[in-house]
Parts: sequence; C-alpha cells; structure tokens
Amino acid sequence: MAFDGIFTRAMTNELNELLLDGRVMKISQPYPNEVILTIRKNRHNYPLLLSAHANYARVQITNIPYTNPPVPTNFTMVLRKYLEGAKLVATEQLGCDRVLDLSFVTRNELGDRLPLKLSIEIMGRYSNIILVDQATNKILDTVKHVGMDQNRYRTLLPGASYRTPPAQDKRDPFNDPEKKYLELVQMYPNKDVLATQLMRTYQGLSRQSALVLASFLHQDQAETASFAEFLAQTKQPTPTIFEIEKKLAFGIFAQPKTVATFTTLSELLDNYYQEKAEHDRVSHQGVKLIHVVKKELAKNKTKLSRLEKDLQTTKKADSYRIKGELLTTYLYQLKPGDTTVTLPNYYDEERPVEITLSPQLSPAQNAQKYFKKYQKLKNAIAHINEQLRLTKAELDYLESVQTQLELAAPSDLTDIALELRSEGYLKETQKNKKRKPKLSKPEHFLASDGTEISVGKNNLQNDRLTLKTANKNDYWLHVKDIPGSHVIVHSNEPTEETLLEAANLAAYYSKARASANVPVDYVQVRHIRKPNGAKPGYVIYEGQKTLYVTPDKTLVEKMHQ
Repeated sequence: MAFDGIFTRAMTNELNELLLDGRVMKISQPYPNEVILTIRKNRHNYPLLLSAHANYARVQITNIPYTNPPVPTNFTMVLRKYLEGAKLVATEQLGCDRVLDLSFVTRNELGDRLPLKLSIEIMGRYSNIILVDQATNKILDTVKHVGMDQNRYRTLLPGASYRTPPAQDKRDPFNDPEKKYLELVQMYPNKDVLATQLMRTYQGLSRQSALVLASFLHQDQAETASFAEFLAQTKQPTPTIFEIEKKLAFGIFAQPKTVATFTTLSELLDNYYQEKAEHDRVSHQGVKLIHVVKKELAKNKTKLSRLEKDLQTTKKADSYRIKGELLTTYLYQLKPGDTTVTLPNYYDEERPVEITLSPQLSPAQNAQKYFKKYQKLKNAIAHINEQLRLTKAELDYLESVQTQLELAAPSDLTDIALELRSEGYLKETQKNKKRKPKLSKPEHFLASDGTEISVGKNNLQNDRLTLKTANKNDYWLHVKDIPGSHVIVHSNEPTEETLLEAANLAAYYSKARASANVPVDYVQVRHIRKPNGAKPGYVIYEGQKTLYVTPDKTLVEKMHQ
C-alpha cells in the first residue's frame, strides 16, 4: 500500500491522539521539501515530519535525527513567524483524499486571535505544504510555489486565495449512505475485478487497499458489516511491512507475507523510508561528489589498462637485445641496403631468426638501433611498474570514497567533500577557504557487555580515529581487502562476543554489506601504521587474525547510541 487516502485517515487518527492541543516549540527545514514541527504535549516533544518530496511525501512523527542547514529558508522563516508557539487544535483529512489539514490558533502582533491552517498535500510530484490564514483565506507561503502558468485552476503563491485541490468524481467511503459497494459486490464476484471497480468508485483506495476491501466484502454475505470493519481498521490499524510481488510495501492491515509489524504508523514509516529517503537525499545532495568520483575512477581505469598494455610491450625488451647482439656478431654477413637478414640464434639452439633492417642505416647502426630499443624498454619497466602501483592505489582510494558515498547519510557529505578538496579532486572555493573545516565525529556503538565501539564513516574520520584517538592497546577491525570503515573496540581485552559484534559493524559499514560470511581482520592498534604519503584512510598492519560474519542490520541498530 502507498500513502493513500485510507492510510491518511489512519495517520490523521494517530496524530489527533498524540498531538492535539500540543504547541509548536521549534520549526526546522532540513531538506528543501521537508519540514519538521516539534510539537510539545504532556512534557514530551514530538518531531512531526511534513514531507512534500516527490517520491516520499508523507506526514508522520519521526525519531530519525536531522541536521539543519546553517541558513534557514524563506519558508522556514515564515513558518517560524506564524507558527512558533501556536496551538494545534485540529487534524483533519479532506474527504478521503491524501490531504491533511493541521489547524492552529495563535495571536498576531496586536494580540488578536489568528487561526491558521497548514495543509499537506500528498500527491507525488505535485505534493506541497501550504500555510493559510483562515481568517482571510489567503496563502501566506508554500514550500513549492505554483504560478498561473503552471496551474490555471489553482495558484499557490503568497497572497493568492487558497483553493482546495479539485474534487474527484468519486464517493467518500466514510460517507456513502447509498452503500454503492453492495451493488458492486453483486455485479463483480471476481475479487480482482471488484477491487478495480472499488478504486473507480471510492476516494482514497490504492490497489492494495482495494484488494483488502474486496476480500473483506467477499469473506461472507454481511457486506455492510464487512465494509464497516474495513473502515474501522483506520482507528485500530495493524502497522505492517509486507512483501508483494517480491517488493516491500506498507499498510494498516495484516498481510499474508508480513515482514514486520510496528506499534505505530510513524514507527512503521521511519523503518520503511529511512534507507530509501537517506539514499535519495545523498544521491541528490551529493550529485557533484558522486560525479567527480565516477569520473576519476573511469580515468584511472583507462590509465591502468594502458599501463598494462605498455608493460606487455616491455616483455619484448630481451628480444631486441638478442637481435642487437646477433647483428653485432654477424656484422660481416650484412650488406648495406638489406631490409632483412636471417641469422642463427645461439641463445636458442641455433634456430634461425629473421631480423628486420632499415636499408638507410649501416649494419652497425642497425645493431645499435636494436640496443637502443632494448635500453628504452628496460628503462620504461621501472617507470611503468611505479605508475601501475600509484594508479592501483588511486583506484583503491577512489573505490573507498565511492563506497562511503553509497553508505553515507546526508550529514556525512560535508566530510567527504572536505576530503576530496584536500586531495585536489574538488576546487577550493573562496567560501570554503574562509570557513574553517570542522570534522564530524565517528559513529558510537555499545557492545552487549557495554564496551564502547567507534566506527569511522569516511577516510578523514578513519585516519583520526585509528591514528590519533584510539589507544595503542585498543583493537582495530576492517573488512579484508574490501573498502570499508575503520572500527575501534575501546578495550585491550575484548570478549569474543564483543569482537564478533565489532566485526559485524565493520562488515555492515563496508562494500560487503549485502554479502554473507564476510572476512574481517582484527589486530591491536599498535600494529597499525600509515606509510608516508599514503592516501586518507590507507593503513598497513601485521599479525592480524580474521573473523567471518554476516552483516546484521538489527544488531547494528541495537548497538547504535
């Protein structure tokens, strides 16, 4: 099920129960189309997420931490001006549509009562968040401005009169005195066909909701009771993530292929959207970093291929030397102007070898030409091998950054950008030069026995954690021969269970996250060293032991602090 009208009704009921009569204490906008209102009620703060994201539009209470931008947007400033301190007096759904209206009461500058409405429209790429002065029905601001050139029916700009979204020519399932569904059940005995007709007849039904309703109606002959039972689920939902057609979906009904159930709808959405939304934000905000790393990887892979071809060419060096020596030995047999000569190769049981000659050169000069080719290739071998070493190191480094971008949260992008600038992959701007870089802290975890474990999320964190923060007797872990995070167990005698838990963290925060039986090396920090001139995050070690683990997301979440 998507965030359809039925789910919106259930979420409306949940928010009414938890937030009604609460006051807005704080307003932030961590991402362009997402706002968080911190509403305080009964001495508890509830972060209410309002999202107009094209793919993840929703309303929920969230426990996922967000990082605010240093400069608030204009929309944030308008919301703070009108809503800070306002009291939430109603949470209402528009019919059975995906529109949720939050009604607030506050006071204006003169102390007069000011009724406000914050309308959240969950409509894919047309999703929006609209602040309306209910006394004048004027729009104060919207998170997405929509002019007349974009929508003639409905202008969504500050100062424009507010109009609700155009009504669908469908019945509200919560207000259907004619009970149209009774007629549909008789006309369409097939469940799939009935579901399609229910979608065409009633508001707010996604395909999954319609199929559930069809099942309710077909389960016995008491269709009226079944229909009422279906609607009652919005007041007593079963928040569920389930599998359908090999994909995960969420809804408010118990399902045959249930993956997980939750206490609240908000908890369900946090679990379902966290990785999806995080990955999308990283892809959006880190598009420049991702492009730079991909470009450098492609360039170095091309360079590596060329160097390997050059190295194959150098294997001809000895053949040039032999030909030069044979020409020198049998110089008396050569005649000026010859283009080829066949001579016995005393290095290969006197087998004849044909040697190409330059007719414009003398016999001696032809011999010297082959010696020069030999010397040139011999000198090139050392240079090519050194370039191969450097290029492979560059590829390893860039692959480690690429892995970090794949696993990054939006808050990690600043550190990765700083690292790429320090390594010369990104240009230093005047703004960055003036601002003193501040590196974020590694992730903190607790093992089951209380031992502290730190995990670096990027190469700069990895270097600082391993080489500066960790004690020499602490234990260091890293996946074997695969890009990943440095993990430090802050103990000189960790238990086997703690080491296994730390190894699980190392595997989870690596390119092998989706693999099984991942090898993880561990060794005391005293055996780690960084070669001179090595790239960020690169260290060498000796005396290690290896554990094999399968990354477990549930364990990682349990250990996270």
